[in-house]
Amino acid sequence: MAAAVLLVLSFASGADEAGAISYLEDFSSETVAAPPVSFTPAVGNWIIGSDGDNKVLVVDGSKWQRGQAAAGLADKARTLYGERYAEFLDNVKAYAYFPFAVYKAVESFSNGRISMRFKSIAGRIDQGAGILFDLKPNGDYYALRANPLENNLVLWRFKHGRRSSVSWVRHVRTPSRQWHSISLQVQGRKIRGLVNGKEYMVHELPDPVKGRVGIWTKADSVVFFDDYKVSPAP
Repeated sequence: MAAAVLLVLSFASGADEAGAISYLEDFSSETVAAPPVSFTPAVGNWIIGSDGDNKVLVVDGSKWQRGQAAAGLADKARTLYGERYAEFLDNVKAYAYFPFAVYKAVESFSNGRISMRFKSIAGRIDQGAGILFDLKPNGDYYALRANPLENNLVLWRFKHGRRSSVSWVRHVRTPSRQWHSISLQVQGRKIRGLVNGKEYMVHELPDPVKGRVGIWTKADSVVFFDDYKVSPAP
């Protein structure tokens, strides 16, 4: 957590003209082969790895098993949501097909921009890379994800133990073993999804966004993540 705070402060010194503080995690202060300090893994196997000389966050789906939550999830859920951890725990287990990790530095995000870089390495079932947002204490959330196996961009909703597609855009190419960027812009109930700087999706949600954020993937995906940035609106 301390490493993440240092990154926040160093980036905030270059905050925008409106004075909004942005949070950036590039994993440079993390330890290779150790679990991440800046993110709380909820489902799946998450570890700090390297891509050449660059440190990255890795979801290692090669060890994935259906229904497998992260080790020590109950204690981590308490840290995230206190007395409501049991409710969160039940929903997360229902979604254990979908690994995700929660960004510690931002307790609540409503408006602004979230972006990251990703590089899909392997996965026979899936190679999804997504931004998780609007994560509620009961475990409900949204995920905007790209997938090199399907060449699409999809907004998923996870609510009361069920997943549903909200918006679906085809012909969004993100070839495996190459770095790409994905961005989410939120303004009230309106969201915009961008891949590699190009806007592909505009959608209006039924309710305003307000919740925790993180990184999402699926099943046996092996994906590298870097430069996770959250820029709340001032």
